[in-house]
Amino acid sequence: MSGADTADSTAPAPIGLAGNDVPLGQQPGFVAPRTYLEQTRPMQPPKPVTALDREQMEGLKSIRAFLKVRTSYDVLPLSFRLIVFDTSLLVKKSLNILIQNGIVSAPLWDSKSSTFAGLLSTSDYINVIQYYWQNPDALARVDQFRLNSLRDIEKAIGVTPIETVSIHPERPLYEACRKMLESRARRIPLVDIDDETHRQMVVSVVTQYRILKFVAVNVKETQMLRKPLKDLPTVGTYTNLATAFMDTPVMDVIHMLVKKNISSVPILDRDGSVINVFEAVDVITLIKGGVYDDLNSTVGDALLKRSDEFPGIYTCSMHDQLGTIYDTIRKSRVHRFVVIDDESNLKGVLTLSDILEYTLLEGEENE
Repeated sequence: MSGADTADSTAPAPIGLAGNDVPLGQQPGFVAPRTYLEQTRPMQPPKPVTALDREQMEGLKSIRAFLKVRTSYDVLPLSFRLIVFDTSLLVKKSLNILIQNGIVSAPLWDSKSSTFAGLLSTSDYINVIQYYWQNPDALARVDQFRLNSLRDIEKAIGVTPIETVSIHPERPLYEACRKMLESRARRIPLVDIDDETHRQMVVSVVTQYRILKFVAVNVKETQMLRKPLKDLPTVGTYTNLATAFMDTPVMDVIHMLVKKNISSVPILDRDGSVINVFEAVDVITLIKGGVYDDLNSTVGDALLKRSDEFPGIYTCSMHDQLGTIYDTIRKSRVHRFVVIDDESNLKGVLTLSDILEYTLLEGEENE
């Protein structure tokens, strides 16, 4: 005899069903909570889609289609140099090499296992500074840190390790962009497999700037992105902004960079006008040669140590269109835009990550 044959006909009905097998909410006189809320909440009419909305979406679709048929190889210039650091190199020496070559990051290579070991960036040096700040008597030990000990430093100061991502250079550029957004990385190493040795081989590093410039140069549909920033409230940061003054101690600004996980802090005068920006890369110059004394200086003094090749800061307004911003990226080496009003007062910060995220994800669910 089956279990069904022995079932008690008087057993209670399953949860969610009334005794007469009528689902709850369909019985006379009973209104399910969701139905009640739908009846009492005023229905918001869908926002009408304008011609400008449609044009904006067509522009974004064109950019995405372009990124899906191009590879990371396509972004690379005809000739370029690649500096790769062995993980056994002293942190202090790596810093000097970066400065001498005018770069701010480099792939890491583990020569013992012949494998790609991650990407060295300004965040790693900021972690070293944080460690030194917490352990001021450990300068001699800091000088002996090697690149393979950076993860130990992260653990010591309680910092979440930066996810190491890479991509094969023949994969679609769109995929590289998605990987960067998912890992919050601003650049991604291209790692191939050597045909002869069958071991990993670092080809190059692609940055958000290089990708966005590649788009701006090759996709004329960026001109269709005619919506101004004021109509794109999710693009950029406009609240709880970190700011500093020229007399703010450098270490205070470094703490802001770490706490908010940002790459720059706008510098204001006492009237609230933007006069400069302190960037994470400015830290590298301050600790050149393993000297940490300049961390006690002010932001104003630190900015005086910038290279003569510093490109300056770029600003925009809430009335600027995204297409215009792409055009600026095409013409200039830009890493972020400081959003200001007509009186140069700070309104927000627009990063390349913000632009890339909007370009890839806006309205994606409707495609």
